[in-house]
Amino acid sequence: MTKRFIMTGIGGFLVGIVAMMLTAFSAAPKLMVVEDESLYNFEDTVEMIKTTAAEQDWKVPTVHMIHDAVTPYGYEVGRVAVLELCQPHHAGKILAEDGAKVVTSMMPCRISVYETDDDRVIVSRMNTSLMAQAFGGTVASVMAEATGENEAILESVLQ
Repeated sequence: MTKRFIMTGIGGFLVGIVAMMLTAFSAAPKLMVVEDESLYNFEDTVEMIKTTAAEQDWKVPTVHMIHDAVTPYGYEVGRVAVLELCQPHHAGKILAEDGAKVVTSMMPCRISVYETDDDRVIVSRMNTSLMAQAFGGTVASVMAEATGENEAILESVLQ
């Protein structure tokens, strides 16, 4: 009786772990990326983000028109722009610490604006506030502040 009880408990525990892992795996994409619909068309959305970023002392060093890179190869895709946003004071804090440089592959912050087949314009970005919690220290504080500022920039175009 005791052995059967223990085996049932272990089996239930293992089934619970597997169920939790499957749930986490299926939810991860929705947790890692945030998407919202823009109030404006593609061009206006891109321009308003650039303008608002500049007004809030952020730099937009590059706007990649991703669709232009794939169209010559025969792919018919909707327009996709990836805007690089950089705030020099935040970047400087990260770059000043060797231990914080682990996140430089995510710098500058990137925001994607794309058109869907049903003519909606979507603004997509990494969920950096969630990611910041995992790092701690300088990275967490800088990423949390930068995330808040990025979201303030996007408020002008989001529904």
